[in-house]
Amino acid sequence: MPVALKSLHILGACLFLGNIIVSAFWKVLADRTGNYSVIRFATRLVNITDTVFTGLGATLLLVTGHVLAGNYGGIYSNGWILWSYVLFGISGAIWVAVLVPIQFKQAQILRVSTIEEIPKEYHRLARLWSLAGTLATLFPLPAVYLMVSRGG
Repeated sequence: MPVALKSLHILGACLFLGNIIVSAFWKVLADRTGNYSVIRFATRLVNITDTVFTGLGATLLLVTGHVLAGNYGGIYSNGWILWSYVLFGISGAIWVAVLVPIQFKQAQILRVSTIEEIPKEYHRLARLWSLAGTLATLFPLPAVYLMVSRGG
């Protein structure tokens, strides 16, 4: 198995998981401040870092994972590979269907707000974002275990 390809796959996992964990942590902390400027800044940067780091990490994981799966007989030849795809796919679906739309809606709410007061709709969306984000973060963690314990 090519070391460079495996290294890119591990880099993708680090970028993907690292960004979703760290971004969630500092966005929740920013929301807790109640400070309009801090929350607006954090919301804007989560959108940027998700595009750059989560997007790049997910792309690296998908491309290198698919190539590496061929070294083990393909996606369907090993249950651990298939489960890794499923877990990663569920996480991705939550990001695309729930988290990213919420993030852009929150940014829009803050952008059009004429007063430096956080609207109630933002807080409602923040609670939903935290719940969905926790799920989206938990799903790929078993895939890391499978990759390390089975993929060697």
